[in-house]
Amino acid sequence: MDKKKIEKAVSMIIEAVGEDPSREGLLETPQRVARMYEEIFAGIGQDASKHLAKTFEYVNDNIVVVKDIEFFSMCEHHFLPVHGKAHIAYIPSGRVAGLSKLARTVETYAKRPQLQERLNLQVAQAMMDYLKAKGVLVVVEAEHMCMTMRGVKKPGSLTVTSVALGEMEKDLELRDEAYRLIGM
Repeated sequence: MDKKKIEKAVSMIIEAVGEDPSREGLLETPQRVARMYEEIFAGIGQDASKHLAKTFEYVNDNIVVVKDIEFFSMCEHHFLPVHGKAHIAYIPSGRVAGLSKLARTVETYAKRPQLQERLNLQVAQAMMDYLKAKGVLVVVEAEHMCMTMRGVKKPGSLTVTSVALGEMEKDLELRDEAYRLIGM
């Protein structure tokens, strides 16, 4: 990440909106924004392989669900925040990951300019690829600040997206059970 380039761009934006980048309250804003971007875009170039590498034996075919995984992301269309919850249901293939690793998987893909629909698919695909899950359902519900604070201005509107892969995609009864466990 090129922090100096971000600082210069932020300074230019401050000036372009009619403010004075040398004003006391704005003087350090470009540096603060650059540090913030370093944190909130930490998922760029990362994948969940390191989080899903350590697994534990699990010989049952029961569905494992982790729900209400809170996340923050950034809408790639407006660079405004997206805040929501992800829910993951999966069928293990003899091994399970630590529960916190599922939250870290969501965080990895959320920390980049993102589309909610892509976030669903990236998390689900990581579960299939790295955990070798037999099936996975990922549901994401989020509020997009690009709809809340600008444009249509509809605070509280939630966008809900889901993706099912493997057995969850093929078996409707199984998928319905996973939806029930998630609470959808």
